Amino acid sequence: MDSKKSSLHYEIRQPKIPVEHPPLLILLHGYGSNELDLFSFADELPDELLIISARAPMSLGYHSYAWYSINFDEINGKFSNIAEAEEARETIAAFIDEMTQKYQVNKDKIFLLGFSQGTILSYSIALKYPEKVKYVIALSGYINEDLAPGTIQNRLYRKLDFFISHGNSDQVLPVEWARMAPEILNILGIKNVYKEYNAGHGVHPQNFYDLKNWISERLKS
Repeated sequence: MDSKKSSLHYEIRQPKIPVEHPPLLILLHGYGSNELDLFSFADELPDELLIISARAPMSLGYHSYAWYSINFDEINGKFSNIAEAEEARETIAAFIDEMTQKYQVNKDKIFLLGFSQGTILSYSIALKYPEKVKYVIALSGYINEDLAPGTIQNRLYRKLDFFISHGNSDQVLPVEWARMAPEILNILGIKNVYKEYNAGHGVHPQNFYDLKNWISERLKS
């Protein structure tokens, strides 16, 4: 791994089979986690993928990181620091370009997989920079309208494709928030599939099986 020279620290799994311009999958973990969390199932994903799991830049303590702060007060309740989130979005967007160039990947097969806070940023990146990614796996998150782009780019949105999933007993991010995403994406003409699982704030085994198949199908297309 040569991540010290990059804008974000990351773990990498090279393709298990020779690929000249490999498809790229970037993993964005959730609040309070780290790059090893989602990376733990990297070996179970398709062999031709180049998989990169990024670490969020904000340290919360021992092996715990965040993309932006989540604060709490008596008036607003729990709320996100939007300025920090916007900065994180720009950092990740630049990181995607960095990895795309460094590893000479197939620019038509770039996947972004987020969990929770990583999903919120994945939505924001895809909607602001649809030219940078094609496929988005949005796990246990939602579209934060405060992070929506000022300009709608319907022409570029036509190539986007989303896999969205959520636990129906999620006590961290209500499933009702996640259910709004397909409605918004449909209005924008963005292809998407939405699934719910009997789970809390985590990835149900069936969820992983389904997202793995979803990725495999798009690698073949």
